Amino acid sequence: MRLELVFPGKTKESYLKEGIDDFRKRLSHFTKIDFKISKPLCGTGDCARNKKLEGEQLLANCSKSAYRVALDPRGKQVSSEEFADLVKSWENQGRQVISFLIGGPEGLSEDVVEGADMLFSLSKMTFTHEMARLLLLEQIYRAYNIKAGTKYHK
Repeated sequence: MRLELVFPGKTKESYLKEGIDDFRKRLSHFTKIDFKISKPLCGTGDCARNKKLEGEQLLANCSKSAYRVALDPRGKQVSSEEFADLVKSWENQGRQVISFLIGGPEGLSEDVVEGADMLFSLSKMTFTHEMARLLLLEQIYRAYNIKAGTKYHK
């Protein structure tokens, strides 16, 4: 199973970029993971229009046959162990590609939310879109370690 993180804009904060790069490297021992980065549009001009266009770019960057998991505050919240079980179930179902869609500063467009196979929430708390990338990668790494029975997850 291959994973892809689909999001607008590069990570600007150096401390987050370092963490993201670290977990991406660690994950390479378990699975293939790709980043698909589109042009950020929100923050200038007509925000509603730009959010819609940004959403169209996110969907266009997903692999065609991918199972789409949109990060959204309305999504399902799970424990780390439950997330590991979810990853295992995707593997058992024969899913080839899982696309995690992360919105920009304004969140995801309704088209992305409605087109997702699953809505997923990292927490009831609010995080920056850049921080969500790092937190998601850490939880994916943790899930693979739980599945492998390593000591990373205590």
